[in-house]
Amino acid sequence: MGLRILIIGCGGREHALAWKCRQSPKVERVLAAPGGTGMGDLASSYAVEPDDIPGLVDLAAKERVDFAIVGPEAPLLDGIVDAFAAAGIDAYGPTKAAAVLEGSKSEAKRFMNRWNIPTAAHRTCTNQEEAFEFLEAQGLPVVVKADGLAAGKGVVVAMSEEEAKQAIEHLLTPGNCIVMEEFMVGEEVSLLSFVDGDVVVPMEFAQDHKPVFDGDRGPNTGGMGAYSPVPQFGREVMAEALETIVKPTARAMVKEGRPFRGVLYTGLMITDEGPKVVEYNVRFGDPEAQALLPRLETDLVDIICATFAGRLHEIQVQWKPEAACAVVAASQGYPGPYAMDKKIRGDVSSRRPDSVVFHSGTKRRVGRFVTAGGRVLTVTGFGPDLFDAMAAAYGRLDEIHFEGMHYRTDIGWQAAARGAKRVAVH
Repeated sequence: MGLRILIIGCGGREHALAWKCRQSPKVERVLAAPGGTGMGDLASSYAVEPDDIPGLVDLAAKERVDFAIVGPEAPLLDGIVDAFAAAGIDAYGPTKAAAVLEGSKSEAKRFMNRWNIPTAAHRTCTNQEEAFEFLEAQGLPVVVKADGLAAGKGVVVAMSEEEAKQAIEHLLTPGNCIVMEEFMVGEEVSLLSFVDGDVVVPMEFAQDHKPVFDGDRGPNTGGMGAYSPVPQFGREVMAEALETIVKPTARAMVKEGRPFRGVLYTGLMITDEGPKVVEYNVRFGDPEAQALLPRLETDLVDIICATFAGRLHEIQVQWKPEAACAVVAASQGYPGPYAMDKKIRGDVSSRRPDSVVFHSGTKRRVGRFVTAGGRVLTVTGFGPDLFDAMAAAYGRLDEIHFEGMHYRTDIGWQAAARGAKRVAVH
Protein backbone atom coordinates (compact mmCIF):
# COMPACT_ATOMS: atom_id res chain seq x y z
CA MET A 1 0.00 0.00 0.00
CA GLY A 2 1.26 3.44 -0.90
CA LEU A 3 1.15 6.59 1.20
CA ARG A 4 -1.98 8.69 1.71
CA ILE A 5 -1.16 12.37 2.03
CA LEU A 6 -3.40 15.25 3.08
CA ILE A 7 -2.64 18.71 1.66
CA ILE A 8 -4.13 21.45 3.84
CA GLY A 9 -5.10 24.60 1.92
CA CYS A 10 -6.56 25.54 -1.45
CA GLY A 11 -4.27 27.97 -3.29
CA GLY A 12 -1.58 27.80 -5.93
CA ARG A 13 1.00 26.66 -3.39
CA GLU A 14 -1.21 23.75 -2.34
CA HIS A 15 -1.90 22.84 -5.98
CA ALA A 16 1.87 22.74 -6.56
CA LEU A 17 2.35 20.56 -3.45
CA ALA A 18 -0.32 18.11 -4.64
CA TRP A 19 1.22 18.08 -8.13
CA LYS A 20 4.66 17.33 -6.69
CA CYS A 21 3.45 14.64 -4.30
CA ARG A 22 1.59 12.86 -7.09
CA GLN A 23 4.91 12.45 -8.90
CA SER A 24 6.23 10.24 -6.09
CA PRO A 25 6.00 6.48 -6.72
CA LYS A 26 5.46 6.05 -2.97
CA VAL A 27 2.12 7.88 -3.01
CA GLU A 28 -1.16 6.01 -3.41
CA ARG A 29 -3.55 8.92 -2.88
CA VAL A 30 -3.54 12.68 -2.27
CA LEU A 31 -6.35 14.38 -0.38
CA ALA A 32 -6.86 18.14 -0.11
CA ALA A 33 -8.82 20.17 2.42
CA PRO A 34 -10.52 22.16 1.18
CA GLY A 35 -8.60 21.83 -2.09
CA GLY A 36 -10.30 23.03 -5.21
CA THR A 37 -11.67 21.98 -8.55
CA GLY A 38 -8.46 23.07 -10.23
CA MET A 39 -6.55 20.21 -8.63
CA GLY A 40 -9.29 17.66 -9.21
CA ASP A 41 -7.10 15.44 -11.37
CA LEU A 42 -4.51 15.23 -8.60
CA ALA A 43 -6.37 15.12 -5.31
CA SER A 44 -9.72 14.31 -3.71
CA SER A 45 -11.12 17.50 -2.16
CA TYR A 46 -12.92 17.63 1.18
CA ALA A 47 -14.94 20.60 2.42
CA VAL A 48 -12.94 21.18 5.60
CA GLU A 49 -11.42 24.63 6.03
CA PRO A 50 -7.81 25.15 7.24
CA ASP A 51 -9.05 26.84 10.44
CA ASP A 52 -11.16 23.81 11.41
CA ILE A 53 -8.37 21.96 13.16
CA PRO A 54 -10.57 19.36 14.92
CA GLY A 55 -12.30 18.69 11.59
CA LEU A 56 -8.96 18.21 9.85
CA VAL A 57 -7.73 15.83 12.54
CA ASP A 58 -10.96 13.84 12.22
CA LEU A 59 -10.63 13.76 8.42
CA ALA A 60 -7.03 12.55 8.60
CA ALA A 61 -7.96 9.80 11.05
CA LYS A 62 -11.06 8.69 9.12
CA GLU A 63 -9.19 8.52 5.80
CA ARG A 64 -6.14 6.83 7.37
CA VAL A 65 -3.80 9.57 6.25
CA ASP A 66 -0.11 8.83 6.72
CA PHE A 67 0.79 12.49 7.09
CA ALA A 68 -0.40 15.99 6.30
CA ILE A 69 1.40 18.91 4.67
CA VAL A 70 0.25 22.29 5.97
CA GLY A 71 0.24 24.96 3.27
CA PRO A 72 -1.00 28.24 4.81
CA GLU A 73 0.46 29.96 7.84
CA ALA A 74 -2.68 30.60 9.94
CA PRO A 75 -3.32 26.97 11.00
CA LEU A 76 0.36 26.61 11.91
CA LEU A 77 0.04 29.58 14.24
CA ASP A 78 -3.12 28.03 15.67
CA GLY A 79 -1.25 24.84 16.59
CA ILE A 80 -2.39 22.39 13.94
CA VAL A 81 0.89 20.44 14.07
CA ASP A 82 0.52 20.05 17.85
CA ALA A 83 -3.10 18.89 17.41
CA PHE A 84 -2.12 16.29 14.80
CA ALA A 85 0.72 15.07 17.04
CA ALA A 86 -1.70 14.64 19.94
CA ALA A 87 -3.80 12.42 17.66
CA GLY A 88 -0.75 10.38 16.65
CA ILE A 89 -0.62 11.73 13.08
CA ASP A 90 2.38 13.45 11.50
CA ALA A 91 1.94 16.94 10.06
CA TYR A 92 4.75 18.64 8.18
CA GLY A 93 5.35 22.08 9.60
CA PRO A 94 6.47 23.80 12.81
CA THR A 95 4.73 23.64 16.16
CA LYS A 96 2.74 26.62 17.43
CA ALA A 97 5.70 27.73 19.55
CA ALA A 98 8.05 27.71 16.55
CA ALA A 99 5.55 29.23 14.11
CA VAL A 100 5.53 32.51 16.05
CA LEU A 101 8.59 33.50 13.98
CA GLU A 102 6.07 34.39 11.29
CA GLY A 103 3.06 35.13 13.43
CA SER A 104 4.58 38.08 15.27
CA LYS A 105 7.07 40.45 13.67
CA SER A 106 7.82 41.97 17.06
CA GLU A 107 8.62 38.54 18.53
CA ALA A 108 10.76 37.72 15.48
CA LYS A 109 12.73 40.94 16.03
CA ARG A 110 13.23 40.12 19.72
CA PHE A 111 14.43 36.66 18.69
CA MET A 112 16.92 38.14 16.22
CA ASN A 113 18.12 40.61 18.86
CA ARG A 114 18.70 37.80 21.37
CA TRP A 115 20.81 35.81 18.95
CA ASN A 116 22.55 38.63 17.05
CA ILE A 117 20.99 37.68 13.71
CA PRO A 118 21.48 40.54 11.25
CA THR A 119 18.36 42.53 10.40
CA ALA A 120 17.25 46.14 9.92
CA ALA A 121 17.41 48.71 12.69
CA HIS A 122 13.93 48.70 14.20
CA ARG A 123 11.59 49.56 17.03
CA THR A 124 8.39 47.91 18.19
CA CYS A 125 5.81 50.63 18.83
CA THR A 126 2.61 50.36 20.83
CA ASN A 127 1.46 53.93 20.25
CA GLN A 128 1.78 56.69 17.67
CA GLU A 129 4.15 58.75 19.82
CA GLU A 130 6.75 55.97 19.80
CA ALA A 131 6.32 55.48 16.06
CA PHE A 132 6.70 59.19 15.31
CA GLU A 133 9.83 59.30 17.51
CA PHE A 134 11.39 56.49 15.45
CA LEU A 135 10.38 58.22 12.24
CA GLU A 136 12.04 61.46 13.32
CA ALA A 137 15.22 59.68 14.44
CA GLN A 138 15.47 57.28 11.49
CA GLY A 139 14.41 59.56 8.66
CA LEU A 140 12.98 58.62 5.30
CA PRO A 141 12.30 56.29 3.63
CA VAL A 142 11.00 54.11 6.45
CA VAL A 143 9.22 50.75 6.62
CA VAL A 144 6.04 50.27 8.65
CA LYS A 145 4.88 46.71 9.37
CA ALA A 146 1.77 45.30 11.01
CA ASP A 147 2.78 42.94 13.80
CA GLY A 148 0.61 39.95 12.87
CA LEU A 149 -0.43 38.11 9.73
CA ALA A 150 -1.55 40.34 6.87
CA ALA A 151 -1.40 38.07 3.78
CA GLY A 152 1.65 39.95 2.48
CA LYS A 153 -0.21 43.27 2.57
CA GLY A 154 0.73 44.61 6.02
CA VAL A 155 3.93 46.35 4.94
CA VAL A 156 4.26 49.95 3.77
CA VAL A 157 7.49 51.45 2.44
CA ALA A 158 6.89 55.12 3.14
CA MET A 159 8.79 57.60 0.99
CA SER A 160 7.27 60.72 2.56
CA GLU A 161 6.41 61.81 6.09
CA GLU A 162 2.73 62.01 5.17
CA GLU A 163 2.78 58.45 3.80
CA ALA A 164 4.57 57.20 6.92
CA LYS A 165 2.07 58.81 9.28
CA GLN A 166 -0.86 57.45 7.28
CA ALA A 167 0.64 53.96 7.47
CA ILE A 168 1.19 54.27 11.21
CA GLU A 169 -2.39 55.38 11.78
CA HIS A 170 -3.77 52.63 9.54
CA LEU A 171 -1.69 49.69 10.82
CA LEU A 172 -1.52 50.59 14.52
CA THR A 173 -4.86 49.22 15.70
CA PRO A 174 -6.05 49.25 19.33
CA GLY A 175 -4.36 46.60 21.45
CA ASN A 176 -1.75 45.80 18.81
CA CYS A 177 1.68 47.05 17.92
CA ILE A 178 3.64 47.81 14.77
CA VAL A 179 7.29 47.40 13.86
CA MET A 180 9.12 50.42 12.45
CA GLU A 181 12.24 49.61 10.44
CA GLU A 182 15.01 51.36 8.62
CA PHE A 183 14.78 51.14 4.84
CA MET A 184 17.48 48.67 3.84
CA VAL A 185 19.26 49.35 0.56
CA GLY A 186 19.88 46.27 -1.53
CA GLU A 187 18.07 43.54 -3.42
CA GLU A 188 15.65 41.04 -1.89
CA VAL A 189 15.88 37.31 -2.36
CA SER A 190 14.11 34.36 -0.75
CA LEU A 191 16.02 31.44 0.74
CA LEU A 192 13.79 28.54 1.75
CA SER A 193 15.27 25.61 3.66
CA PHE A 194 14.15 22.18 4.77
CA VAL A 195 14.82 22.19 8.52
CA ASP A 196 14.73 19.59 11.28
CA GLY A 197 16.11 20.97 14.52
CA ASP A 198 19.68 22.01 13.81
CA VAL A 199 19.75 20.26 10.42
CA VAL A 200 19.39 22.75 7.56
CA VAL A 201 19.12 21.72 3.89
CA PRO A 202 18.80 24.84 1.74
CA MET A 203 16.75 25.06 -1.42
CA GLU A 204 17.79 27.12 -4.41
CA PHE A 205 17.31 30.88 -4.26
CA ALA A 206 14.03 32.33 -5.53
CA GLN A 207 12.98 35.94 -5.99
CA ASP A 208 9.43 37.08 -5.29
CA HIS A 209 7.70 40.17 -6.70
CA LYS A 210 5.29 41.66 -4.13
CA PRO A 211 4.09 44.99 -5.64
CA VAL A 212 1.12 44.67 -7.94
CA PHE A 213 2.46 46.64 -10.92
CA ASP A 214 5.50 46.40 -13.21
CA GLY A 215 8.69 47.96 -11.93
CA ASP A 216 7.74 47.16 -8.32
CA ARG A 217 5.13 49.91 -8.22
CA GLY A 218 1.82 49.96 -6.38
CA PRO A 219 0.64 48.30 -3.17
CA ASN A 220 2.07 45.05 -1.87
CA THR A 221 0.23 41.82 -2.61
CA GLY A 222 0.55 38.21 -1.55
CA GLY A 223 2.98 37.87 -4.48
CA MET A 224 2.66 38.48 -8.22
CA GLY A 225 5.32 36.07 -9.39
CA ALA A 226 8.67 34.45 -8.66
CA TYR A 227 11.57 32.88 -10.47
CA SER A 228 14.40 30.49 -9.69
CA PRO A 229 17.37 30.28 -9.78
CA VAL A 230 18.49 33.87 -9.11
CA PRO A 231 21.65 34.20 -11.21
CA GLN A 232 22.80 37.51 -9.72
CA PHE A 233 23.48 35.80 -6.37
CA GLY A 234 26.07 33.05 -6.40
CA ARG A 235 27.05 30.33 -3.97
CA GLU A 236 29.09 32.77 -1.88
CA VAL A 237 26.00 34.79 -1.00
CA MET A 238 24.08 31.64 -0.10
CA ALA A 239 26.93 30.34 2.04
CA GLU A 240 27.08 33.64 3.94
CA ALA A 241 23.32 33.67 4.47
CA LEU A 242 23.38 30.10 5.75
CA GLU A 243 26.26 30.70 8.16
CA THR A 244 25.13 34.06 9.53
CA ILE A 245 21.33 33.69 9.46
CA VAL A 246 19.65 30.38 8.66
CA LYS A 247 21.81 27.94 10.63
CA PRO A 248 22.04 30.26 13.67
CA THR A 249 18.24 30.61 13.54
CA ALA A 250 17.76 26.83 13.57
CA ARG A 251 20.30 26.33 16.38
CA ALA A 252 18.74 29.11 18.45
CA MET A 253 15.27 27.60 18.14
CA VAL A 254 16.66 24.33 19.51
CA LYS A 255 18.34 26.16 22.39
CA GLU A 256 15.08 27.92 23.20
CA GLY A 257 13.28 24.59 23.46
CA ARG A 258 11.11 25.04 20.38
CA PRO A 259 13.00 23.25 17.59
CA PHE A 260 11.83 24.06 14.10
CA ARG A 261 10.67 21.32 11.74
CA GLY A 262 9.39 22.06 8.25
CA VAL A 263 10.16 24.75 5.69
CA LEU A 264 11.84 27.87 7.04
CA TYR A 265 11.46 30.76 4.61
CA THR A 266 14.03 33.49 5.14
CA GLY A 267 13.36 36.70 3.27
CA LEU A 268 16.74 38.36 2.81
CA MET A 269 18.00 41.78 1.81
CA ILE A 270 21.44 41.54 0.23
CA THR A 271 23.11 44.75 1.42
CA ASP A 272 26.65 46.10 1.18
CA GLU A 273 27.08 44.83 4.75
CA GLY A 274 25.94 41.33 3.81
CA PRO A 275 22.60 39.48 3.98
CA LYS A 276 20.04 40.70 6.52
CA VAL A 277 16.64 39.30 7.48
CA VAL A 278 13.60 41.07 6.06
CA GLU A 279 11.17 38.55 7.54
CA TYR A 280 10.71 34.92 8.47
CA ASN A 281 7.93 32.72 7.12
CA VAL A 282 7.36 29.22 8.42
CA ARG A 283 6.10 27.41 5.28
CA PHE A 284 6.47 27.36 1.52
CA GLY A 285 5.88 30.76 -0.01
CA ASP A 286 3.22 31.44 -2.60
CA PRO A 287 4.26 31.90 -5.43
CA GLU A 288 7.82 30.76 -4.55
CA ALA A 289 6.55 27.17 -4.25
CA GLN A 290 5.26 27.32 -7.82
CA ALA A 291 8.77 28.24 -9.01
CA LEU A 292 10.80 25.99 -6.70
CA LEU A 293 8.85 22.72 -6.63
CA PRO A 294 9.04 22.17 -10.42
CA ARG A 295 12.83 22.47 -10.13
CA LEU A 296 13.12 19.97 -7.26
CA GLU A 297 14.64 16.74 -8.58
CA THR A 298 14.60 14.83 -5.30
CA ASP A 299 11.30 13.25 -4.29
CA LEU A 300 9.58 15.73 -1.94
CA VAL A 301 7.90 12.83 -0.15
CA ASP A 302 11.32 11.31 0.60
CA ILE A 303 12.44 14.63 2.12
CA ILE A 304 9.37 14.88 4.33
CA CYS A 305 9.49 11.26 5.44
CA ALA A 306 13.19 11.60 6.28
CA THR A 307 12.34 14.64 8.39
CA PHE A 308 9.71 12.72 10.36
CA ALA A 309 12.26 9.94 10.92
CA GLY A 310 15.05 12.30 12.03
CA ARG A 311 17.09 11.42 8.95
CA LEU A 312 16.99 14.70 7.00
CA HIS A 313 20.78 14.88 7.23
CA GLU A 314 20.99 11.72 5.10
CA ILE A 315 19.11 13.21 2.12
CA GLN A 316 21.06 14.69 -0.79
CA VAL A 317 18.63 17.18 -2.27
CA GLN A 318 19.13 17.66 -6.01
CA TRP A 319 17.79 20.37 -8.30
CA LYS A 320 16.99 20.33 -12.00
CA PRO A 321 19.27 22.58 -14.06
CA GLU A 322 16.34 24.25 -15.83
CA ALA A 323 15.01 27.62 -14.74
CA ALA A 324 11.42 28.34 -13.71
CA CYS A 325 9.40 31.55 -13.94
CA ALA A 326 6.02 31.67 -12.16
CA VAL A 327 3.63 34.51 -13.08
CA VAL A 328 0.38 35.20 -11.22
CA ALA A 329 -2.74 36.16 -13.17
CA ALA A 330 -4.90 38.27 -10.86
CA SER A 331 -8.37 39.77 -10.88
CA GLN A 332 -8.78 43.43 -11.75
CA GLY A 333 -8.54 45.53 -8.60
CA TYR A 334 -6.45 43.08 -6.58
CA PRO A 335 -5.15 43.57 -3.86
CA GLY A 336 -8.20 45.78 -3.31
CA PRO A 337 -11.82 44.84 -4.06
CA TYR A 338 -12.29 42.66 -7.13
CA ALA A 339 -15.07 40.95 -9.02
CA MET A 340 -15.46 37.17 -9.22
CA ASP A 341 -17.24 34.62 -11.42
CA LYS A 342 -15.49 35.78 -14.59
CA LYS A 343 -15.28 33.06 -17.24
CA ILE A 344 -11.77 31.76 -17.85
CA ARG A 345 -10.90 30.90 -21.43
CA GLY A 346 -7.90 28.90 -22.56
CA ASP A 347 -6.11 25.76 -21.43
CA VAL A 348 -5.71 25.97 -17.65
CA SER A 349 -5.76 22.28 -16.84
CA SER A 350 -2.91 20.50 -18.54
CA ARG A 351 0.84 20.39 -18.11
CA ARG A 352 2.96 20.96 -21.16
CA PRO A 353 6.67 20.22 -21.50
CA ASP A 354 7.47 23.92 -21.07
CA SER A 355 4.78 25.05 -18.61
CA VAL A 356 2.18 24.15 -15.98
CA VAL A 357 -0.81 26.03 -14.57
CA PHE A 358 -1.52 26.09 -10.83
CA HIS A 359 -4.94 27.27 -9.61
CA SER A 360 -5.04 29.85 -6.84
CA GLY A 361 -8.61 31.16 -6.97
CA THR A 362 -10.90 29.31 -9.37
CA LYS A 363 -14.05 27.20 -9.25
CA ARG A 364 -16.12 25.28 -11.76
CA ARG A 365 -19.45 26.58 -12.95
CA VAL A 366 -21.50 24.99 -15.75
CA GLY A 367 -18.57 22.89 -16.85
CA ARG A 368 -15.97 25.64 -17.05
CA PHE A 369 -13.59 27.46 -14.73
CA VAL A 370 -14.47 30.91 -13.38
CA THR A 371 -12.53 33.28 -11.16
CA ALA A 372 -12.97 32.92 -7.40
CA GLY A 373 -10.21 34.99 -5.85
CA GLY A 374 -7.81 37.89 -6.14
CA ARG A 375 -4.95 35.72 -7.34
CA VAL A 376 -6.56 33.40 -9.86
CA LEU A 377 -3.84 31.35 -11.55
CA THR A 378 -0.08 30.92 -11.49
CA VAL A 379 1.52 29.98 -14.79
CA THR A 380 5.01 28.50 -14.43
CA GLY A 381 7.25 28.30 -17.46
CA PHE A 382 10.42 26.20 -17.73
CA GLY A 383 13.52 26.53 -19.86
CA PRO A 384 17.26 25.94 -20.02
CA ASP A 385 17.78 29.52 -18.85
CA LEU A 386 15.70 32.24 -17.27
CA PHE A 387 14.84 33.97 -20.53
CA ASP A 388 13.44 30.75 -21.99
CA ALA A 389 11.43 30.16 -18.80
CA MET A 390 10.04 33.71 -18.96
CA ALA A 391 9.11 33.23 -22.61
CA ALA A 392 7.33 29.95 -21.83
CA ALA A 393 5.33 31.47 -18.95
CA TYR A 394 4.25 34.55 -20.87
CA GLY A 395 3.55 32.55 -24.00
CA ARG A 396 1.16 30.36 -22.03
CA LEU A 397 -0.45 33.40 -20.41
CA ASP A 398 -1.17 34.84 -23.86
CA GLU A 399 -3.53 31.91 -24.41
CA ILE A 400 -5.51 32.47 -21.18
CA HIS A 401 -8.17 35.17 -20.80
CA PHE A 402 -10.77 36.39 -18.32
CA GLU A 403 -12.39 39.78 -17.94
CA GLY A 404 -10.12 42.15 -16.01
CA MET A 405 -7.19 39.72 -16.02
CA HIS A 406 -4.03 41.43 -14.81
CA TYR A 407 -0.45 40.22 -14.47
CA ARG A 408 2.99 41.74 -14.24
CA THR A 409 4.96 41.59 -17.45
CA ASP A 410 8.38 41.84 -15.79
CA ILE A 411 8.72 38.81 -13.51
CA GLY A 412 12.44 38.07 -13.57
CA TRP A 413 13.32 41.65 -14.54
CA GLN A 414 15.93 42.10 -11.80
CA ALA A 415 17.98 39.27 -13.26
CA ALA A 416 17.31 40.36 -16.83
CA ALA A 417 18.29 43.94 -15.95
CA ARG A 418 21.85 42.81 -15.35
CA GLY A 419 22.31 43.41 -19.05
CA ALA A 420 23.35 39.93 -20.17
CA LYS A 421 21.81 38.68 -23.40
CA ARG A 422 21.16 35.36 -21.71
CA VAL A 423 21.03 34.51 -18.00
CA ALA A 424 22.47 31.04 -17.71
CA VAL A 425 21.57 28.64 -14.94
CA HIS A 426 24.53 27.76 -12.76
